[in-house]
Amino acid sequence: MNRYFIYLAYDGTNYHGWQVQPDRNSVQAELNKALSTICQQELTVTGAGRTDTGVHATLMIAHFDFDGEVDCVQLAYKLNRFLPRDISIYKIRPVVPEAHARFDATSRTYKYYVTAVKSPFNRQYCCRVFNELDYALMEEAAQTLFDYTDFTSFSKLHTDVKTNNCKIMQANWVQQDANTWVFTIQADRFLRNMVRAVVGTLLEVGRHKMTVAQFRQVIESMDRCKAGSSAPANALFLVDVSYPETLFLDK
Repeated sequence: MNRYFIYLAYDGTNYHGWQVQPDRNSVQAELNKALSTICQQELTVTGAGRTDTGVHATLMIAHFDFDGEVDCVQLAYKLNRFLPRDISIYKIRPVVPEAHARFDATSRTYKYYVTAVKSPFNRQYCCRVFNELDYALMEEAAQTLFDYTDFTSFSKLHTDVKTNNCKIMQANWVQQDANTWVFTIQADRFLRNMVRAVVGTLLEVGRHKMTVAQFRQVIESMDRCKAGSSAPANALFLVDVSYPETLFLDK
């Protein structure tokens, strides 16, 4: 049995997240169907993580097993012909049999887009705010994330994870253009709903409804009810997943 990593992107607008769900369309379900049809055997992909309903990915990675050799270039081409227009395949790479798209990932990176301007061209991909935000204060609050590892306060309640610890590797706000700011966050792992909860709470800081000291208190409380509301899903993008090079057979 051979294992392969698929590099893909998707617009999450029309999907109930990445993961297969009964009676609801998902990116994973579309990919499973396409792979199984083209390869003429029942195949299932395992993703690097689970994006929520409406969240996008400029880069998601998933693995699948196939009983035989795969022409990676041809399979990527056929998948792109088969899949709907809002899912695209970049490439397919052979990996060692024990490689795992989720458990072997060393980091994941998300970007969140915020704008104060109404535009028909970014309405699906930006969070529009209606008041002026203090981005300098939001940046100061974001830097406090490096001082902590337990992010229970930003986790969806009643999840089945064994630990709420994450190692933050990057967290910063950058102005993309005159009207758009981007929050980038990278960590070894993320909790369910964590990024949107972090952004939603940082927006409270930006509105001067919460101080930086209070932002710290939210983290230290380990209480989701103390954090802000989750920011809208449509402005969130998974943009990168990293792995050790030792996993790949096509170096």
